[in-house]
Amino acid sequence: MSEQHEKRPLIGITMGDPAGIGPEIVARCLADEHLRSRSRLVVYGAGAPLVLAAEGIGVQADWFLARYDQCAAGPIYDTPIVLDDTQHGDLLDVQHAPRKNTGAASKRWVELAIHDALRPTDDPRHLDAIVTAPISKEAWSLAGFKWPGHTELLAHRAKARQVSMVFDSPQLKISLVTVHVPLMAVRDMLTIGRVFDAIVRGQEACQLLGITRPRIAVCGLNPHAGEGGMLGWEEEKVIGPAISMARNNDVDVHGPFPADTLFRRAVNGEFDLVVAMYHDQGLIPLKLLGQGAAVNWSVGLPFIRTSPDHGTAFDIAGRWLADPSSMKAALNLAIRLATTRTTATTG
Repeated sequence: MSEQHEKRPLIGITMGDPAGIGPEIVARCLADEHLRSRSRLVVYGAGAPLVLAAEGIGVQADWFLARYDQCAAGPIYDTPIVLDDTQHGDLLDVQHAPRKNTGAASKRWVELAIHDALRPTDDPRHLDAIVTAPISKEAWSLAGFKWPGHTELLAHRAKARQVSMVFDSPQLKISLVTVHVPLMAVRDMLTIGRVFDAIVRGQEACQLLGITRPRIAVCGLNPHAGEGGMLGWEEEKVIGPAISMARNNDVDVHGPFPADTLFRRAVNGEFDLVVAMYHDQGLIPLKLLGQGAAVNWSVGLPFIRTSPDHGTAFDIAGRWLADPSSMKAALNLAIRLATTRTTATTG
């Protein structure tokens, strides 16, 4: 194996829910020569749905197929490896809807990738990054799993105390304070510590992307950022103190600002990243402006994890219409971060 090939990061791709568009967008990524030339790819999933997807979209299924429990190492050539987990049986005969069997399969594939990402760095199966195709939270629930999503499971398995969901796109960068929680529960979950962590993780993400001194802005929770307490007290009692704490830790952070005007200011270049209080507050503008180019990035884990900014898209699954742009963007970011980390470590 050449020295140049050894320096390529080993990227694990979880196939996502096989009843959704995961197999299709993964197959399209495996056919992308630019991605393959810069990394070594290993897929955690099932071979049959991937082959079916390759046939449907008209690309060659030119990958090695191996059993997870029989594979001793990651890819040593340019050809990707698909680690076929056969214990879930045939996953081809499924409806394009949340199902117990596909939920169980997709969760196991994530667990296997986490296990390999946590291996010692000198282990040949150690992953430099994980890229997760979309899962169905409803399918996970049907299979008996109560995790709200990837982020919470990854943080628990990695024993990471402070993990933030950060989204990267050409137009906007977003860090979320709360993630997969009902809107009515957001207020009860907001604490000074949570807001502070999202600010600090947002700064960390920007710095990893090469922004040495990022300018960070923080959204208010309430209309008009509380209007001086007339429309809510969270800005004065929770968000403001978190901002002051971050400033005392040498973070260039400002706010809280009304959310209805802040994102435009960031798009116009005034800020490098926006901290949003809840899921839709940050993701509506992000997806409106950056659909197809935005990447979900779990910052604070001991390993790199990225994913596309969309879900399983059951409504178009099996019709070979899925846009792989966000999945490719997630792989590109994972490769970039892993290459930078490897270079910094070795030299």
